[in-house]
Amino acid sequence: MSAREPTSDPLEPLNLPSVIRLQASKLLRAISSAAMLEDAVRAADRAEGFALGIETVRALNPGDVEGLYLVFDRAYQARIAEQGT
Repeated sequence: MSAREPTSDPLEPLNLPSVIRLQASKLLRAISSAAMLEDAVRAADRAEGFALGIETVRALNPGDVEGLYLVFDRAYQARIAEQGT
C-alpha cells in the first residue's frame, strides 16, 4: 500500500505492537457495533481505560498514545451520530 492510499484501518498510522493493535481493534469493533447508546458509552469507556493504561505504563510514545485516544473518540462520535443521539 502506498502512502497516498487511504486506509480503512484507523490504527494503521499508529506504531502499535501487535498485541496492543489486537486489543485496540477489539475495542474499536465493540464501539462500532454497539446497539444502544449505553453500549457505545460503555465500550468507549473501556477503550479510554485501555489507552490510559497504555499511557500509564508508557508502553507507547506520547504521540501514539494521543493517536489511540483520538481513534477511539472518533469511533465513538461516529457511532453516536449513526444512532441519532
